[in-house]
Amino acid sequence: MPLKAVILIGGPQKGTRFRPLSFEVPKPLFPVAGVPMVQHHIEACAKVPGMKEILLMGFYQPHEALSRFLVSAQQEFKIPIRYLQEYAALGTGGGIYHFRDQILSGGAEAFFVLNADVCSEFPLQEMLEFRQQHGDVHSFVILGTTANRTQALNYGCIVANADTQEVQHYVEKPSTFVSEIINCGIYLFTPAIFQHIGEVFQRNQQELVLCPYLGEESSNGWQRAEVIRLEQDVFTALAGSGKLYVYKTDGFWSQIKSAGSAIYASRLYLNQYSKSHPERLAQNKPGGPIIRGNVYIHPTASIDSTAVLGPNVSIGEGVTVGAGVRVRESIVLHGASLHDHTCVLNTIVGWDSTIGRWARVEGTPSDPNPNDPYAKIDSETLFRDGRLTPSITILGMSQLPPSYCSPASGADSPLVNPLVLSPQAAASLSLLKSLFSTPSSFLTRS
Repeated sequence: MPLKAVILIGGPQKGTRFRPLSFEVPKPLFPVAGVPMVQHHIEACAKVPGMKEILLMGFYQPHEALSRFLVSAQQEFKIPIRYLQEYAALGTGGGIYHFRDQILSGGAEAFFVLNADVCSEFPLQEMLEFRQQHGDVHSFVILGTTANRTQALNYGCIVANADTQEVQHYVEKPSTFVSEIINCGIYLFTPAIFQHIGEVFQRNQQELVLCPYLGEESSNGWQRAEVIRLEQDVFTALAGSGKLYVYKTDGFWSQIKSAGSAIYASRLYLNQYSKSHPERLAQNKPGGPIIRGNVYIHPTASIDSTAVLGPNVSIGEGVTVGAGVRVRESIVLHGASLHDHTCVLNTIVGWDSTIGRWARVEGTPSDPNPNDPYAKIDSETLFRDGRLTPSITILGMSQLPPSYCSPASGADSPLVNPLVLSPQAAASLSLLKSLFSTPSSFLTRS
């Protein structure tokens, strides 16, 4: 069966909770477990038999890094991969409706839609088999998972028939408890979905004719009519019609909304590497660093044999790690340098940043509750009540934290929970500085 996949990557106005990292690179290209975030999606799609093409869809302007990535991914996975640029943010349904001819070209009988800001085992083949066993050839499938009752309110909630798994009721981010089954942002559609999206589009047009001054988010009426949300506008109407089903997965799943959630997602993918990509995991070898747990090290990185790395550590291209360095639960991006005897915990070390000798850089973990098997990560905003939210430490691009003396000197001044921005990112957030009672919450390099 000819298949396609659409990966929704959003645009620069989205992903604000991922700042300041998204100032330096498009969020879908941020490295998670050693490879760009969206590469995990592409790998999963490329493994599905019958996959003919993968389409990335968003409203980023043409970007050199994105173009290089697409060329590299096509060569690696031997499958056509293209980027379709929306003229504006059209929503999860408006984008695929706008490019429906591109999606259906080549006779695709079904296609997946995946949000780029999730990490998952991506049970795509299982979703195909589930659809064959349930419903008819024109039915649609949502990937679902179980959340606890409190956190379920932060997601789309699904009420399904216990026997058939038909979706009977769907509510996006309800105000009261509806169901513990939540939407994972991964869907399997047939071309018939465009009829249902088209009905929403026509209804939007009619509402604009009757009430032309409603929804003034844009001066362009066509654009307003074409902004369509799959979750609120389509799934809610399809629920109970016998055409929408949920496939519940027991595999791992998490959103990647904030920088802290990127470290958690890296842990999930590194754990999966033991089965899917064991060659990506570093091993303890004579003359090499001490590896504890799952660790990814780029082949070009230079690691001193006395360094201790892990668990859940990702070391990027061209990174230098000195003697006696300890790194745990962290992502170190390309070109960074960790000088001798530094300690890096729960931190993202930015591109080309340098951490001096004997420095301790530490953040606050933002993991889900380990005592609740259904707990999800809370993607906190960067700021809350005018203050920096306690989270992981982020060193922005090309940063040099203040020098620290060795413990022998009696000085003890670790860097804990700061947000260290590049000059560009700091300028972009200058208006927020006035909210802080302590301006030193920002450490910038001139």
